[in-house]
Amino acid sequence: MMKRLLLVAFAVLSSGMFAQTTITGTVNDASLGGPLPGANIKVSRKAVGTSTDFDGKFTLKVTDTPPLTLEISLLGYETKKVEITQNNQIVEVSLTENATSLDEVVISASRTPERIMESPVTIERFDSRAIKNTSSPSFYDGLENLKGVDINASGLTFKSVNTRGFAAFANERFVQLVDGMDNSSPALNFALGNLLGMSELDVKTVEILPGAASALYGANAFNGIMLMTSKNPFDDQGISVVYKTGYTVQQAAGNNRFDDASIRMAHAFDNKFAVKATFSYLKGEEWHATDYRNTSGVGGNYLPGDRDSRLDFDGLNVYGDEAVTDLKRVVDGLVANGTLPASAQGVVPNVRVSRTGYNEVDLMSNEAKSLKFGASLHYRPWGNDRLEIIWNSKYGTGNTIYQGQNRYNIANFFMEQHKLEFRGKNFFVRGYYTGEDAGDSYDTRFAGLNINNQWVINPATGQLANPKDADNTWFARYVLGYFNAATQGGANPANAHVAARSFADQGRYMPGTPEFKAAFDKVTKDPDLTSGSKFQDQTSLYHVDANLNLRDYIDWAEVQVGGSYRQFNLNSFGTIFTDADSPIAYDEYGVYTQIQKKFLEDRLKFTGSARYDKAKNFKGNVSPRLSLAYSAGEFKNHNFRASFQTGFRNPTTQDQYIGLTTGGGTLIGTAEDNLDRFTSLPIGVSPAGRAVSGLGATTTYTGRDAFENAFSLSSIEAGAPSKANFGLVKPEKVTSFEVGYRSALSVSDKKVGVDFSAYYNDYQDFIAIKNIAVPFYGKVGSTAPSGVPGATQGDLALLALRNGDFAGVGFRTNSAADITSYGVGLGLTTKVFNGFNVGLNYTWSKFDFDQTSDPDFEAGFNTPEHKVKLQLGKTDLFKNFGFNVSARWQNEFYWESSFFEGDVDSRTVLDAQVNYRIPAWKSVIKLGGANLTGKEYFSAPGVGAIGSQYFLSWTINN
Repeated sequence: MMKRLLLVAFAVLSSGMFAQTTITGTVNDASLGGPLPGANIKVSRKAVGTSTDFDGKFTLKVTDTPPLTLEISLLGYETKKVEITQNNQIVEVSLTENATSLDEVVISASRTPERIMESPVTIERFDSRAIKNTSSPSFYDGLENLKGVDINASGLTFKSVNTRGFAAFANERFVQLVDGMDNSSPALNFALGNLLGMSELDVKTVEILPGAASALYGANAFNGIMLMTSKNPFDDQGISVVYKTGYTVQQAAGNNRFDDASIRMAHAFDNKFAVKATFSYLKGEEWHATDYRNTSGVGGNYLPGDRDSRLDFDGLNVYGDEAVTDLKRVVDGLVANGTLPASAQGVVPNVRVSRTGYNEVDLMSNEAKSLKFGASLHYRPWGNDRLEIIWNSKYGTGNTIYQGQNRYNIANFFMEQHKLEFRGKNFFVRGYYTGEDAGDSYDTRFAGLNINNQWVINPATGQLANPKDADNTWFARYVLGYFNAATQGGANPANAHVAARSFADQGRYMPGTPEFKAAFDKVTKDPDLTSGSKFQDQTSLYHVDANLNLRDYIDWAEVQVGGSYRQFNLNSFGTIFTDADSPIAYDEYGVYTQIQKKFLEDRLKFTGSARYDKAKNFKGNVSPRLSLAYSAGEFKNHNFRASFQTGFRNPTTQDQYIGLTTGGGTLIGTAEDNLDRFTSLPIGVSPAGRAVSGLGATTTYTGRDAFENAFSLSSIEAGAPSKANFGLVKPEKVTSFEVGYRSALSVSDKKVGVDFSAYYNDYQDFIAIKNIAVPFYGKVGSTAPSGVPGATQGDLALLALRNGDFAGVGFRTNSAADITSYGVGLGLTTKVFNGFNVGLNYTWSKFDFDQTSDPDFEAGFNTPEHKVKLQLGKTDLFKNFGFNVSARWQNEFYWESSFFEGDVDSRTVLDAQVNYRIPAWKSVIKLGGANLTGKEYFSAPGVGAIGSQYFLSWTINN
């Protein structure tokens, strides 16, 4: 009998323990009346939930017994709560769309949730709903439609986000965080676009803060920060797939197919444990760079002429023709060793001649490829949001093109990130590791230079010359060819030069031949820049940061505290940094606090924050921020704001420890210990220079030699060479002032969102490259005797310039230039004609600096003064059919960089897409195109012209 009673009791208890409450319902759009697919339905403060299907219907089964509360939400709509009082309850809910985008909630501006309307600083937002509607080929491309946001495209897959200027493709003043992890390359210190970032299926929100954000986010959040947040598997479950295909169309490259596929899988096993995995693959053809106009060299500008008309031709996208010399030096040497008679000095002219180079398309694979995988485990010990423990791993590999000092073929680049995070409602603690491997990447300029050194024939032996002496041999052949054509063939100077180049180029490996392929493979696998072009890198970093909101302990204001620590381990094997002997390690840390308080019936919000940061090689920096926001009007829908903040940027790994020869010169970082660590490659010395200095045929110099004994480039160009004076690199700073206004204005029966801002930035100690010339002998400006009769050490240094016995060096240091930038942004959004979404924004950007305060400084603002962007779309033009059109215009501007300088033409770009929903398949078909006018344009000189891109995509269950 007792056993039966126990059995009955167990059965009753078990049925109670595992009883289910079933809730069904429909979620509709309050204004349009139609169903809302993808709305989130979850039990309040629990990880239990589901989402509506394409008909807006849902079924939710939970173990909780009524009463309980459901939260029903969808991006772009107001959240509603519904009380559940009984099992099998049927719920009918209509969600109201936010009046304007200013009602959206953001976190990044103050590290706490608040409406964009109430944010104390300028902020732009892009969410999963915007991704579905974007007319751009990818969500990352779609960011360019945001106010004040520029995207510089180095290639099809390498896109660099820029806000408020002063950026090339290496945007070291802008930070990109993906789920709290800095997505920058540890060695390069900037993000490689979304090459190794997030799948568009997994993006929940993207928030961009233009301007200084160092007070909360630390060093390098100097000109802006972007925070990308992924979907949580507790909230967004299921399997989603997107496949996109189409063609890129470019005059140089033709029509090329691309394919882009992604899958996201997420599942919550219960209210405690959930998992997520994403996989993305893209393959296509890069925009081919085919600008063969003549230039003044690396970092220079355009010059008239071409290979046929200029003996010293140096094409922009031609590599190997950087090897150049004065024929007089060659003739003098050949006469001295008896190869030519003394009469040759009167026959061969004293002109500069460059070698014949290779076009970039013959040196670059131009294959665009990206493979990304991510997985995360999520654990909530108490089954709610009081604590969530997350392990997240990301892996990415791919091919792209990066334009820095040179053009780099990034091949099989690999990057991984691993994060452990403890996150609660009011705190987080996270630590992560980022590691990278350069794979098979190489420098195309050195590929051209060193392939040219594989085939030169020694005229005396008839055998291949030693590659290390190939340049000298080629120029000797050129002089011999000229002398013979002029003296034996009676050729005039023009024809003699043609004959000379033909003789010198005998045996040249032609692209497409087995010989060229073998030389190419050999050079691109060799990391020694005297003979190869491969660059190696296995740099890594470790990062820890934490934040605590004290709202549960302090009720008179909202107070936050936090901090971070980061350690770099540079390991490029001497191909980028001066770490040939051993890796270089250094660290930095920071702490911050913020207080936020509301007054005057919550109309006035004060925010104050301060952060202290310290890096190994530099003094500590304090970054304060103060802001006031006032909400006026009966419904608090007129928000006025003003802010003052400072930002700073620690010198990057390259600013401190680079030691890179580029073909057009050498870049050297100016950390104190780097000056003694760097030694140049061997460089040839002229016969005249050897005679007065006692040097051999080649010489080297150290970083300290260059730092202490050099001419400034500007003084040489002015015709009065003088000593270059500059200091070791230190952090750069900006003081920023901003005012703004946001409102949802009632115009007739419509709401018009208005977002206006104006800013003024004042920069100090701006980090830039100081171009100098290092003489191989003598002491610049010195009056000390030289050992040469009647000549001082200063005279010898000037003689070195005249003899061509000097090296061009770019030092990473701070500029004394007085630099300011300022601008205005205005955005308008509304709905017209029964639901058409219209957005219009305008950005005005300007900068000033006093060139006389630092003649060698190049600002590199690289931003158009005027930008106008327009969007028009409707998600339900008719049943299941929507469209979106975006247009962008900007005026011309001047581009400055270490690779090249020149004008970027004005452009108008038109993108559009139409989409059709198939509810029965849970699918959306989208057909679209970018740059539909077909007029090609350049992001900057030297990159491939951007043509049109047409795409067709099929998205399932997203």
